[in-house]
Amino acid sequence: MIDPELDLTLQRIIRAPRQRIWDAWTKPEQLAKWWTPSPTVTRVERLEPRPGGALVTQMSDDGDTFVPHMDAVFLVVDDHERLVFTNAIDSSWRPAEPAPVPMTAEITLCEHPDGTEYSVVVRHGNPSDREQHHDLGFYDGWGSVTAALAALVENEGSR
Repeated sequence: MIDPELDLTLQRIIRAPRQRIWDAWTKPEQLAKWWTPSPTVTRVERLEPRPGGALVTQMSDDGDTFVPHMDAVFLVVDDHERLVFTNAIDSSWRPAEPAPVPMTAEITLCEHPDGTEYSVVVRHGNPSDREQHHDLGFYDGWGSVTAALAALVENEGSR
């Protein structure tokens, strides 16, 4: 259930099969290509797409100096359909105080006549965290990485 006071959402039709999108989420070399907004560079430290598995990335604005970006754990992994992860628990299963806000993200992939319906729900614990995430540019950030994801998987078919 989506709560507009606590959740931020994004939906897009991606003109590619679910398998390509799933691979872009679950293969480190592919996730690194789109996970942070350009021109920032991503390094995937750990990607274990299974319940309890790690999602740890670093980012760099210059391509040389990397800083922590995401240290999260997968909660749900339904192959080719749904990924749920949270940064409120870190990859060593310890309670975390992530910056800028704690969140749980749910990514769902559904068949669509034009490819895949890609849906994101980012849940927050309180309205203040939701508002802060919104004000920090949720739609620009998640929108730009979703566009990069779409470009990656849509262009795979033309190779």
